[in-house]
Amino acid sequence: MDKLIVLAFLIAHFFIFPLGNFVHGAIAATITSCSQTPYPEVCNYFMGNSIVAVSLDETELSFRHLAIQVTLDQAVRAHQLVSDMDMSSFDERAKLAWNDCLELYENTASLLNQSKSTNNPIDAQTWLSAAIANQQTCQNGFIDFNLASHLQTLPSMLGNFSKLLSNSLAVNKATVTSSSAHSNFAKQVGNRRLFAYGFPSWLSATDRKLLQKTDAPPKADIVVAQDGSGNFKTITEAVAAAGGGKRTVIYIKAGVYKENVDIKRSTKNIMLIGDGIDATVVTGSKNAQTTTTFRSATVGVAGDGFIARDITFENTAGPQKHQAVALRSGSDFSVFYRCSFKGYQDTLYVYSQRQFYRDCDIYGTVDFIFGDAVTVLQNCNIYIRRPMSSQKNTVTAQARTDPNENTGIIIHNSRVTASSDMRAVQGSFKNYLGRPWQKYSRTVFMKSGLDGLIDAEGWLPWSGGFALDTLYYAEHMNTGAGASTSGRVKWGGYHVITATEAAKFTVGNFLAGDAWIPGTGVPFDAGL
Repeated sequence: MDKLIVLAFLIAHFFIFPLGNFVHGAIAATITSCSQTPYPEVCNYFMGNSIVAVSLDETELSFRHLAIQVTLDQAVRAHQLVSDMDMSSFDERAKLAWNDCLELYENTASLLNQSKSTNNPIDAQTWLSAAIANQQTCQNGFIDFNLASHLQTLPSMLGNFSKLLSNSLAVNKATVTSSSAHSNFAKQVGNRRLFAYGFPSWLSATDRKLLQKTDAPPKADIVVAQDGSGNFKTITEAVAAAGGGKRTVIYIKAGVYKENVDIKRSTKNIMLIGDGIDATVVTGSKNAQTTTTFRSATVGVAGDGFIARDITFENTAGPQKHQAVALRSGSDFSVFYRCSFKGYQDTLYVYSQRQFYRDCDIYGTVDFIFGDAVTVLQNCNIYIRRPMSSQKNTVTAQARTDPNENTGIIIHNSRVTASSDMRAVQGSFKNYLGRPWQKYSRTVFMKSGLDGLIDAEGWLPWSGGFALDTLYYAEHMNTGAGASTSGRVKWGGYHVITATEAAKFTVGNFLAGDAWIPGTGVPFDAGL
């Protein structure tokens, strides 16, 4: 098959198939037929005959299972087409973007398989949302290199995969929201409740003790030390030696580690413990001028259950290199405690799945907390740095592309202020809480201190009127000179919310699967 046709399969929906007007509240209590999905014509094409052929019971779960199965089949097909391509005529930049797609489609197939296999649609909603993030990121690699304009006229015959994903997400969400599901699935998320001693209770007692320990060096499975006193001199070697699925504690002694670390999806339950912020430093300088944003991360994590404590993650490319990621996490149930993330544009890539940040420092300029994860940052310091002379600073750029994704960036009980290099000149630059990277961008600031450098309008458009009515941006009980909402934007998607609404975005609610799980009994005390 012609490689450009295959490329169209991966990206055509971005250029040719924008999402429909399938908004919150439009889903029936359950979805048991194609007519109730966002894209019924695509659903009927792939599923109409299959329902009869496999003789499934006409129940919400069987329809959900089939919806995800046909989407999985197409993901496997996409990955195979990518794998079989002749890349000899691609230039180096196109190959970089294509390699991202290859990895992302393999990951998407795994996420769909997990979603089909689980009886817990709350988990599946996270995994399906991550699959949608993968779709978008595959496209972004080409956009980073300004290749997108050459692809808009490609055939759209294979552009239905994103619609299948959207349908699967809608069908699954309806299963979550159905009245019968509340009691059934509440029990299944019971072990992922709010906090235990300040941390999400999905952490084991042993993990919590390791996170809280502050005196002697931890009892580690592997020690990394540049002076040769450990098992390895590099973090990459230590990660390669880990595995087996059990928790592996890697203690990284103080030092500056100049390396790019890639923790694959197959490497789960890694815990990195350093000697403290700015004592243990992992640093790199890759950027979107030389690679894709996705691949620019100094540390990229895909394996689930990742934990980091007392480490600085840094990208030193500088503002003139634009997108340059310090850390990218696509790790489900990942936790970062007392860590620092230093960069300029695109510092912290909260890529996908469930993530929690506690007592962390994040430094940057443009869109420096960005991505499409289910993310809560709590009790963190957010430092706006001095940008290039022509730039405006934006703290967040959340990337939700489908209204049924359970994703968002929640910043709670934190502080937004100027970094030391910005303080003297902060009046010379415009600074905003965020802007909508994608159509359904969702970001909430609550009970946080916002210093006077935040512009009175608070939020910045991405391009014209794009997403201003479909986004969800909210503020609740923030304090400080930049917290007044009287001069804020008048967009349809901007809200000053009550405590009842804000409670939906606490760690207990949001990280357990979003605001449609009120029956789980998750306590909100550690939230608002």
